[in-house]
Amino acid sequence: MEIQGYQFPDELYYDPEHFWVRVEGNELVMGMDDFAQKMAGEIVFVQLPEEGKKLVKGKKLAKVESGKWLGKVLSPVDGTLLAVNEALETNPGLINQDCYGAGWMYRLQADDVGQVRGLLHGRQAVEEWVLAEIAKHAQEA
Repeated sequence: MEIQGYQFPDELYYDPEHFWVRVEGNELVMGMDDFAQKMAGEIVFVQLPEEGKKLVKGKKLAKVESGKWLGKVLSPVDGTLLAVNEALETNPGLINQDCYGAGWMYRLQADDVGQVRGLLHGRQAVEEWVLAEIAKHAQEA
């Protein structure tokens, strides 16, 4: 779906910290959403933690930097980090170019895939959240 110029694919789940999650069987793929990558500007660094790292929902997984922003990536679930997108090491701008495709960041093994149901999903929930985020950032500008 498109919301005021920002793309949010319907099949994905969204973390309020602006990361998306795609369920692929028992694994999850995650990345930065369109709103966040546009607000951050050119992404210049993505931390690629060691595979096998234990994850705790809501705790820091990694960090991302742009020329004007430094942000934490929080784990959307309890589990294990299975893989990182190594292409981001030499080309973090892939997030800006294709945040839902080639710019994916991490592949996770969830202890309980059902935890994704606690994320934002569905047109109404995502639209309300995005419109509130747009309004919040407009006031801050």
